[in-house]
Formats: sequence, structure tokens, C-alpha cells
Amino acid sequence: MGTLKKDILIGILVSLFATFGGIFLYLEYFSKYGFYETIELIQNGKLYGKVLSLAAIPNLFVFFIFIKKKQDYKAKGVLLTTILIALTTLILKLF
Repeated sequence: MGTLKKDILIGILVSLFATFGGIFLYLEYFSKYGFYETIELIQNGKLYGKVLSLAAIPNLFVFFIFIKKKQDYKAKGVLLTTILIALTTLILKLF
């Protein structure tokens, strides 16, 4: 695997980790309900898109860190994942 593909894959994996970290932070610390209660409220209210869009905020910080370190291909991986999350949010909102 070339360096280009490896760097993009690293960016994608870091972005996914940041997104799941954002979901965890939201559920654990910013919600006024418990972890499992919040998950149940999200399922009942069909709020997947809203929570997913909030959880993608850490990707912004990861993206700018990669840009500042001049790791453009890793930043490209973060951008690709963020676009995929945005499309997923749009689909969830429409249906």
C-alpha cells in the first residue's frame, strides 16, 4: 500500500474515532439523562441525524491539526469521512 493510500486511511480512521468520541462525549457528559436513557430517547425521537452531526464536530479540530502539521492526505481522509457523515445525516433527515 502506498504512502498516499495509507495516509488517507489513517485520516479516515482518526476521523471515525473522533466521531465516535464525539457521540460518547455527547451521550455521557452533555445529555442531562443517563447514557442508556439518552440512546433510548434518540431512538424514539428518531434524532440520529442531529446527534451524528453534533458528533462530527471533533472532526473539525482533527482536520485543522492535520492541515497545520502539513499532513494534507490525512486531512483529505478526515474530509472524506466528514462528507460521508454529512450525506448520512441528510439521508436520515429526509427519511
